Amino acid sequence: MSRYIVTGSYSSSGMKGMLAKPSDREAATSALVSAAGGKLEAYYLTTGDTDFLMVIQADNLQDMLAAMIVAGATGSVTGLKTVQAFTSAEFLAAQKRAGDIAIKFTPAG
Repeated sequence: MSRYIVTGSYSSSGMKGMLAKPSDREAATSALVSAAGGKLEAYYLTTGDTDFLMVIQADNLQDMLAAMIVAGATGSVTGLKTVQAFTSAEFLAAQKRAGDIAIKFTPAG
């Protein structure tokens, strides 16, 4: 499974909803990610430019995008951003693969 880091903020309507009916947003988010075929590894509330950060495992980016469309369509969140994350071991494998590819490449000039 690929790993993704998602950040975002709660909209004013989302915050109004939390005031009116407090709820465990981690549990709700985990259920959404599961419905899309992924797994919520971590969920943090943050200070600064965003209100939350999630670490999610999913088989593919399309599943992640589907979950983000659902979350965004509620109007409760805004500014959703997703980046794919790699472990150190995965990055080491990419470096080795790059070396294999580099010997077959002819640069311009």
